[in-house]
Amino acid sequence: MYEQHFGLREAPFLLTPDTGYFYAWRAHQEALNVLRVALAAGEGFIKITGEVGTGKTLLCRKLLAGTGEDVVTAWLPNSLLEPEALREALAEELGLEAPPELGQHRQLRLIYERLFALAEDGRRVVVCLDEAQAMPDHTLEALRLLSNLETEKRKLLTVILFGQPELDQRLASEELRQLRSRIGFSYRLQPLDLDGVRNYVAHRLHVAGSPHAATLFGPGALCCLHRASRGIARLVNILAHKALLAAFGEGAHKVATCHLLRAVADTEDATPLARFGRARLSAALAGFSAALLTAPRLK
Repeated sequence: MYEQHFGLREAPFLLTPDTGYFYAWRAHQEALNVLRVALAAGEGFIKITGEVGTGKTLLCRKLLAGTGEDVVTAWLPNSLLEPEALREALAEELGLEAPPELGQHRQLRLIYERLFALAEDGRRVVVCLDEAQAMPDHTLEALRLLSNLETEKRKLLTVILFGQPELDQRLASEELRQLRSRIGFSYRLQPLDLDGVRNYVAHRLHVAGSPHAATLFGPGALCCLHRASRGIARLVNILAHKALLAAFGEGAHKVATCHLLRAVADTEDATPLARFGRARLSAALAGFSAALLTAPRLK
């Protein structure tokens, strides 16, 4: 739509989690490092939490894309599963057929035999569960029981729970204390700060082929983008895309504050900039403009 106008090969702010656009911002790189260390240590449970849209699914896919042949991965995006369906889904990811009709004992037996065979072959199994905060308590308990599958030397299964902050609240309950005690590593993803938004936008524009990635969005637009998105990556994508559309509609070759304001007005979840007041916004913009003079540019 606007790609040719701005010299882009493709739209840079699509919502589909694309590992080619992964931006190693401080929090996301730290989370990735935690995951890699925990996997190397053979931990049974790992937990990554963050608000909606902070990049948990993209982080999961980045991790899975970087694993070697000695790691067998299983991704379970549907957390609303009963225990029997959970075991069936895991078995399917492992190349097995274990329908609920087999019953718990036979399902577990098939899964254990497969995990043990993979361990004998020098391979590890990592299960990534998305939206874990929505999983029923009895299914979380079934997941904990699966983690009991082990040899004398190590766990046969590593489970990574990706979820919203509500997952922390649920795990704090008395009913899930046994699962909570199994979590060896955890990390809480934080939203992008102002400098993070600037570099995130420039990074995505650079990957999409922009010859002016660092300057396509003006300082005022970037400041508004950070305020309105609250640093949530998904909202940054939505607002940046709409701002590009607004600039394209005017025939402008740079995104200005007015284009970002139109995007904010058209996005329900965006924070209205009037809430911050003109004085606060002007002060933030002044500080941001000064920071731009000393900040390193994306190459």
